Amino acid sequence: MSSQKDVVTFGEVMMRLTPPGYSRIRQTRSFDLLYGGAEANVAISLAHFGVPVEFVTRLPANDVGDACMHFLRQYGVGLRHVVRGGERLGLYFLEMGVMQRPSKVIYDRANSALATTKPGMIDWRTIFGQADWFHWTGITSAVSAAAAATNEEAVTIAREMGLTISCDLNYRHSLWQWGKRPPQVMPPLVQQCDILIGNTAELMLGMAPVTADSAEAAAYQMCEQLAGTFPNLKIIVITLRDTISASHNTLSAILWREGSFYTTPTYTLDAIVDRVGGGDAFMAGLIYGLRTFPEETQRVLDFALAAAVLKHSIAGDANLVTVAEVMELVNGRSSGDVSR
Repeated sequence: MSSQKDVVTFGEVMMRLTPPGYSRIRQTRSFDLLYGGAEANVAISLAHFGVPVEFVTRLPANDVGDACMHFLRQYGVGLRHVVRGGERLGLYFLEMGVMQRPSKVIYDRANSALATTKPGMIDWRTIFGQADWFHWTGITSAVSAAAAATNEEAVTIAREMGLTISCDLNYRHSLWQWGKRPPQVMPPLVQQCDILIGNTAELMLGMAPVTADSAEAAAYQMCEQLAGTFPNLKIIVITLRDTISASHNTLSAILWREGSFYTTPTYTLDAIVDRVGGGDAFMAGLIYGLRTFPEETQRVLDFALAAAVLKHSIAGDANLVTVAEVMELVNGRSSGDVSR
């Protein structure tokens, strides 16, 4: 049995309904069904990397909740601390974009089991007693006031108990409807974090907009601004994506670590299968790297980006690749030739 302590992720997992192929919602008569959500995606990816991981959420005590549990369990995700209750599982509909037509997401998650989760429902001290890392995203605080309060409870206890805390800001405009805007909620939570993916910092944290001659220069400036505002942060990452079309992107990343910068090559992604979950794949790769070769910062960043790149070849929310597959890409095997 592994001697590693758990990574804990917390958030909402939803049923994902996607028209087959590239059909539009208005024309389909059937949907492909699976389950996904940012924090669950990170958990599945970490499980594929051999990291002991516990996903914490609240699921309805019915057949739909059971099916979701089965889906997560088949990938090796720990579910010992899932709370059962609430009226319904959240849903999201994904219309896959192609060429110049973008993908479209429609959420149906009001009054979901996670949205009605309140502080005190989850025994964080017991959960964190077996863990050394807690990962959360800004999506959970966007779902409802109750979910935001529960997320704040988790972050505060994790900090008190000395866990490493990572956050992906993950702005979702359509979800922030419960009365507060992100800059009213997020900064005190990020103050308690060690690691941050800082994309959308202006929207989520109220940071001053950065003006620069290039996206790369803006990312450098934002990292320095974030580091000055949130002194507990040890690592800040900004991913750089150029969307040429729904099927064709480029991807790179910049990492700040205690005053030093690291960069990656730019990957060209010209036949994207599924972009959803790319950021979660990056986060899982970052967590794996920092736990496995923590002092090799460039290697950590290269591993995280390669994991994100490979996710774009995988249908569904989660990155179903192994460490060996990611390392092949890191080491330059990128032709896509048949492995025999």
